[in-house]
Amino acid sequence: MKKKSILRLKQKEFCCFHKKRGKMRSLSEMLADSKIFANREVLSPHFTPKKLLYREKEINNVEKALAPSLKGDRGRNLFIYGKTGTGKTSCVKYVIDEVKMIPNTKARITYVNCRIYNSRFRVLNKIISDHMPTYAKRGYGAVDLYEKLTTWIEEDDKILVVVLDEVDLVKDLDDLIYTLTRINSDIKAGGVTLIGISNKVSFKEELDPRSLSTLYETELVFASYYATELYAILKDRAAVGFKKDMIDDEVLHFVAAMAAKEGGDARLSLKILTKAGELADEKELPKVTIKEAQEAAKLAENEIVYDVVSTLPEHQKFVLYSIALLTQSGGTYKKLTDGVDTYLFSGEVYHRYKSLTEGIKKEPKSERWYRKYLSELEMQGLIASFESGKGIRGHTKLIKLLYPAKKMTEVLQKDLFEDRGGAAPGKEGAQESV
Repeated sequence: MKKKSILRLKQKEFCCFHKKRGKMRSLSEMLADSKIFANREVLSPHFTPKKLLYREKEINNVEKALAPSLKGDRGRNLFIYGKTGTGKTSCVKYVIDEVKMIPNTKARITYVNCRIYNSRFRVLNKIISDHMPTYAKRGYGAVDLYEKLTTWIEEDDKILVVVLDEVDLVKDLDDLIYTLTRINSDIKAGGVTLIGISNKVSFKEELDPRSLSTLYETELVFASYYATELYAILKDRAAVGFKKDMIDDEVLHFVAAMAAKEGGDARLSLKILTKAGELADEKELPKVTIKEAQEAAKLAENEIVYDVVSTLPEHQKFVLYSIALLTQSGGTYKKLTDGVDTYLFSGEVYHRYKSLTEGIKKEPKSERWYRKYLSELEMQGLIASFESGKGIRGHTKLIKLLYPAKKMTEVLQKDLFEDRGGAAPGKEGAQESV
């Protein structure tokens, strides 16, 4: 009798729990096939389609750079630049897949994500792991790995092609570049060809002259996509990624326009599209509508901003933080507005940057470096700048933040101060220290 009453009580609690849950989906429902998506993988920014739209010329240039290596000759190193979402990685991976289909080639390719393998030792170990996995597990140092690598290349005149994606994130980049290019001087047969991929055009200027002198590279710049191009890319992916009649052209045009407005970022457009589909799935809607796309655009923008900002060098973050603070709270010089946007004087931003870095006992960079940082931030699509012309304190550079100042300030405060256990300067405190 006692056991039955306990059982009844448990059943009652279980029913009450499920009543409280309301419309919460069961595990079996969550695991069921999506009503919206047919193949979600196709919508991923990391997916490489069989045909890359609007990148035929760039693919051809990568192929030309690799052609000597495929014949067994040392090719020129190639460095690829462009904003996030312009197809740099996709194009290189596309060509790598083509190379793998070619029989009897002397080329051996290693793709390295430098966000993960961010030191000379880790990159060397990744190369060894790809081609000599048993040796890599023995715990050798960088010198041993280098010697093993040179011996392996010379064995049968191999050409090692090393793709360094987000190469600027390598902490000891000078040592890595010098080590890999030095192999060509230390071996009698075979060689090494580098392909570097970066969002930052000027990252090489920070390299030591001895590393620069060994590069002998060709450069390739990827332009941003136009709205019409983004629409075609989205339509191509959506045809396979979504079930029939689940998404209209109106939604695709909206997403393409949003991504074009944010700098022509194909990765952002795919994120928005995928998120819109997920929201429609969660709401159990019959199809994706503009409302879900608008909601997804806001969510994706925050993710993109954090991803970009988190990879910036420390002093670029301080410059961007200075711009965000001044845009949000005003500065010591006259602030210009056109009724919608806020523009700041370059000198005003540099003054705030110096104040911030000195306030936490860091040595500020020179104005020459500061100007380079502004160029990099503009390249990333985080700010816009232009010369004022005559009439405004002579010729001066005006700067505009391209993202909401409050959100940017919050992201950078967390990254620069809170995540490191320090106290972030407040709006008033930062202004008083100028």
